[in-house]
Amino acid sequence: MTVDPAFIIGVILAFGALVAMITMEGASFEALLIPAPMILVLGSTIGVGIASHTLRDTILAVQSLGRMVRGPKMTPEAVIPFLVGYAEKARGEGLLALEQELDGAPDAFTRQALQALADGTDAEDLQMVMDDEIAATSSRNRVASKFFGSLGGYAPTIGIVGTVVSLTHVLEKLDEPDHLGPMIAAAFVATLWGLLSANFIWNPIAGRLNRIGAVELERMTLVSEGMLAIQAGSAPHLLQERLEALSSVKPKAKKQKREQESSVEDIL
Repeated sequence: MTVDPAFIIGVILAFGALVAMITMEGASFEALLIPAPMILVLGSTIGVGIASHTLRDTILAVQSLGRMVRGPKMTPEAVIPFLVGYAEKARGEGLLALEQELDGAPDAFTRQALQALADGTDAEDLQMVMDDEIAATSSRNRVASKFFGSLGGYAPTIGIVGTVVSLTHVLEKLDEPDHLGPMIAAAFVATLWGLLSANFIWNPIAGRLNRIGAVELERMTLVSEGMLAIQAGSAPHLLQERLEALSSVKPKAKKQKREQESSVEDIL
C-alpha cells in the first residue's frame, strides 16, 4: 500500500515553523501547552461538529481519515493503459472475454463496469449504473470534506469563548496584580489553539479530502467514458487519444510520448 506523504510533510513543516518561532522568540512551550484550553477547544470543536451533522456523516468523516493519509489509490492517467487493454481484448475476442480481466481490475468501480460489459448490459443502463456510482461517491466525499471544514470554522470561535471565560476569571483576581500578567497570557492560549487547530489541522484535512475526491472522480469519469467507448466498439488507439485528452496529462508529456513512439518506429 503506497502512502502519499504530502499531508504528513506539510503538517510537520507547519508545526516545525511554529516551534522555530517560539524558540527564536525565547517563549516557553509550557506556557502554550496548557491542558484546560486545549481540552476546551479540541473537545468542543469536535462536539459541535458532530452536533451539526448526522451520526452517519461523522462515521463517514472518521472513516475517510485513512484515505486522507494514504492519498488517491491511483492517478486518473494510470487507468488509461487498463482501458486500452480492455478495448484491444474486446475487439479481438468480444465483450464476453472481458470477464477474464475482473481479477486484475485496478479498482472496484472498474471491476463493476467490466462485469456489466461482460453481462451484455446495454449502453443506457451501463451509463446509468456508472453515473449513479459516481454521484454516490461524490456525495460521500463532500460529506467528509464539509465535516472537517466545519471544524475549521468552529475552532477559532470556540477559542475566543475559552479566552472570554479565562478573562472573566482574571477579572475576579484584580486584587492580585502580581498574578494578572501570567493569567492574561494564559487566557489567550485558548484563542491560539482555536486558530492553530483550524489552520494546521482541520482545514488542511478538509482541503486534502476535497482534492483526493476530485482525483477519484476524474478517474471514475475516465473509466466511465472508456467503458462506454469500448461497448461502442471504439478503436484502441482512438480510445487512448480521447482519454488522454480528457485527463490531466500535460501536453508536453503527450508530445514527448509521441516523439518516443516515433523514434521507436523509425528504428524498427
